[in-house]
Amino acid sequence: MESSSQDRNLPASPRKLQRAKEDGQVARSRDLGHLAVLGGGAVALMVLAPRMFGELRLAFMQQLSFNADTVLEAGTMVERLQLMALTGLIGCLIFAAIVSVAAVLGTLASGGWVLSTKPIMPDLTRLDPLQGFKGLFSKKKLAETVKLGFIAFFILLLAAAFIYSTLPSVAALVMQPSVSALAQMFDWLIAGCGLLLAVILLVALIDVPLQLFLHKSELKMSLKEMRDEHKESEGNPQMKGQRRQKAREIAQRKSVQSVPKADFILMNPTHYAVAIKYDEKTMAAPRVISKGADLLALKIRDVAKAHEVPVLQSPVLARALYAHAELDQDIPASLYTAVAQVLAYIYRLRAAMQGHGPMPGEPPQPQVPPGLDPHERKAPPMAQPTPSAA
Repeated sequence: MESSSQDRNLPASPRKLQRAKEDGQVARSRDLGHLAVLGGGAVALMVLAPRMFGELRLAFMQQLSFNADTVLEAGTMVERLQLMALTGLIGCLIFAAIVSVAAVLGTLASGGWVLSTKPIMPDLTRLDPLQGFKGLFSKKKLAETVKLGFIAFFILLLAAAFIYSTLPSVAALVMQPSVSALAQMFDWLIAGCGLLLAVILLVALIDVPLQLFLHKSELKMSLKEMRDEHKESEGNPQMKGQRRQKAREIAQRKSVQSVPKADFILMNPTHYAVAIKYDEKTMAAPRVISKGADLLALKIRDVAKAHEVPVLQSPVLARALYAHAELDQDIPASLYTAVAQVLAYIYRLRAAMQGHGPMPGEPPQPQVPPGLDPHERKAPPMAQPTPSAA
C-alpha cells in the first residue's frame, strides 16, 4: 500500500535530497531572483546612465552637424544612422549582460548549480487536471498566495505613504527651471525605487528559508520509504552474503601465491588446507597466509610440495583454523597452544634436516578446544527417565 502524505513525518534522507537535486528539484526563491534582477538593473542604470547619456549627447551633436558636402552625399546619413544605432546597441548589451549575470547569481544563491534536463523533458502526468487541482491547495501554493497578498498590500501601503509625503514637493517642480526640476525628479524616482527594493529584500529574506522548509516538507519520507531506501542502499542480505563469499573465494585463490612463504601446511587430509607463518620479530602470533577447501586445498598442497614446505595431517586443527582464522590475521587466541605444538615440531624437523639434532618422531595431534571444530556434532540430550507409576 502506498504511503499517504499523513504518515510522511520523517525528514528526507541525504540520498533522497541528492536524487531530487539530480532531477532538478531544489529550493528556489523567485523573490531573490526578482531582487537580483531589479537591484542589478537599478545599480547598472545609476552607474551607466551618466556615461551613456554623455555618449549619446556627444553622438547627437556630431550627427546633427551638417555642411554642404554632407548634404550632397546621401550615404553619409546612413552611416551616421548606423553609428547611432551601434552606440545605443552597445549600451543595451552592457545593461543586459549586467542584469543577466545578476539573475544567474541570484538563482545560484538560492538553490545552487543544478545540471539536469529532466525538468524540460515531456511528462504526461503534468497534464492530469486532477493533480493540477490538488496542487492548487498545497502548502506551497498557500504560502505563495499569502506571500503575494502581503507583498501587494505592503507595496500599495508604502507607495501611498511615499506619494502622499512627497506630493507637495513634486507639484512644486513646475515652478522651477527644467534642469533643476529634472534633477529633483530623478532623485524622487531613485528614492521610490530604493523603497521598492527594500520591500523586495525583506520579502526575499523571508522567502529563502521558507522555500527551503517547503522543499524539505515535500520530500518527507514515511517509515516504509526509509526502510526501502535503506534496503536498496545496503542491498539484499542474501546478495551481500553471496558477494562476501565470492570476495573471500577470490582472496583465497590469490593467497595461493603466499604458500611458498609458509612455515607449514595443515590438511584434513584433502578437504581443507591452511598455510601458517610465524615470524617472532614482526608478528605477535602465528598467521594464516593461505587457506582453501577441496580443489583449492589440493592446489595449496601441490604448491607447498613444489617449494618443499612441510605438509602435516591434522584434521581437527585444520578445520578449526579454516573456520575461525582470517587471511593475513593472527590466529584466535584459543588455538595458540595447538599451533605452538605444531611449530615446535617444525622447528625440530628443520634442525634435524640441517644436522643440528635428532629427527623428531610422529607429528603431534594437538588438542583443539571444544566448539571450534565446525564438523563437531553436539550429542543429543539424553532422555530423562519417566517416573514409574506408584
